[in-house]
Amino acid sequence: MNGLFWRDIGTGRPLVLLHGGFTDHGMWDDQIPVLASRYRVIAPDARGHGRSANATEPYRLTDDLAALLRHLDTGPATLVGVSMGAGTAVDTALEHPELVGAVVVSGAGTSEPYFTDPWTVRSLAAWHAAMAAGDLDASIEGFMLFAAGPHRTLDDLGPEVVSRLRRMARDTMSKHTAGEPDRLVPVRGTWERIADIGVPVLAVNGTLDSPDHIGMAERLARTVADGRTASVDGTAHYPSMERPDVFNEILGGFLRTL
Repeated sequence: MNGLFWRDIGTGRPLVLLHGGFTDHGMWDDQIPVLASRYRVIAPDARGHGRSANATEPYRLTDDLAALLRHLDTGPATLVGVSMGAGTAVDTALEHPELVGAVVVSGAGTSEPYFTDPWTVRSLAAWHAAMAAGDLDASIEGFMLFAAGPHRTLDDLGPEVVSRLRRMARDTMSKHTAGEPDRLVPVRGTWERIADIGVPVLAVNGTLDSPDHIGMAERLARTVADGRTASVDGTAHYPSMERPDVFNEILGGFLRTL
């Protein structure tokens, strides 16, 4: 499968867990054993992340996922994504709808984000400047700003969550160099097409995430024909890691309605 890594565990209806940018499938360690008792859980590392190979030619994340699901002869699947993974889930519902039975997003609406909140704009600028300079340590700390969100510091998070995120970010960022070609081909016109999504969509946001991330996910849920929302108190961009018990309960309730 063109250098892609994935976990495939359990039996039943297919459930695909899509990690956020600069993390890997390990962000779902608190979900996989719980979900695999009832579902076939597929958790890939996106191209250039974790144990998957870096891109050597132009690619789209949605096409990688579609190729994997066809290779595994599965679908339609429920796609559960955080941040970048949420964008991939929505793109796949638009570009490969026959493979998608439902979508769950957290911290994103589509793969075409927009940012207006001052904290978010400042934090992104600092993070991207560090990456452009090739400063690995500063890049990791820029990434970690979003784990805390605009209302907290990292000291407010559980130390295990912080260490897991830092480790995943370091592992993935270390695979890349400043100035390397960006071969990711974006999917365009997603916001104009989301009303065409005909499967159930659930947006699960951390209440302490940035207003932009919450707003994009909720806009998606408002626009689709069957959109639902839920919140996880006391969490920011990674509610599935900060409060896995609450996230798992919300996700399990949604899955039982399908």
